[in-house]
Amino acid sequence: MADYPTLYTERLILKPLELADAEAIQQQFAHWEVVRYLNARVPWPYPVDGALHYLQDIALPAIARGEEWHWSLRLKSAPDQLIGNISLMDEQDNNRGFWMGLPWQGQGLMAEACAQVTRYWFEDLGRDCLRVPKASPNLASRRLSERNGMRLIRIDDDEFVGGRYARETWEITRKEWRRFK
Repeated sequence: MADYPTLYTERLILKPLELADAEAIQQQFAHWEVVRYLNARVPWPYPVDGALHYLQDIALPAIARGEEWHWSLRLKSAPDQLIGNISLMDEQDNNRGFWMGLPWQGQGLMAEACAQVTRYWFEDLGRDCLRVPKASPNLASRRLSERNGMRLIRIDDDEFVGGRYARETWEITRKEWRRFK
C-alpha cells in the first residue's frame, strides 16, 4: 500500500493507485478521446494488458522509489467506481498529469482534483515550483491551467498519441500559488 494519503475534495475521493485498479483503468482509459493528447509514450492502440503493465512496471515502482504519486479518482457518491487518474511526478518540467473517463469530463471534477494535488505538491511535499506540459490543442487542459493561476513559460514541439503538436509548458511557483488561492 502507498505511504501517501487518500485525499478528498467536495465531490471526489483521490485514492492512491493499487494493482487492483488495473481492470477499471483499462475500461476507462483505452479510448481515443481520453488519450489523444497524452505523451506518445502511451501506446496506441492501447494493449489489452496496458493498464496492468503500466501499474506493475511504471507507476507502482515509481511510487515505491518516492518519485511519483498516483491517485485514482472516485466520486464520493460512487466510491467503488474509478473515473480517472491524477499523478504528481518528480521530473524536470513534468510534475502533474491526469486523465478523466469520458462520462465524467466537463463537470469540473478535474479542477477539484488538480487543486487538491497541487496543494499536496506545495504543502506536503514542500516543492517550490509546479510545471505541467500539455499538447497545445488540448484547450480544456489549457483552461484548467489558466483558471488555476498558472502561466505559460515555453512552447516547443513533442510527440503525442494523436501526432506531433506544439507542447506548452505551464508553471506556478509556491509563492504564486499561495497568493492565487
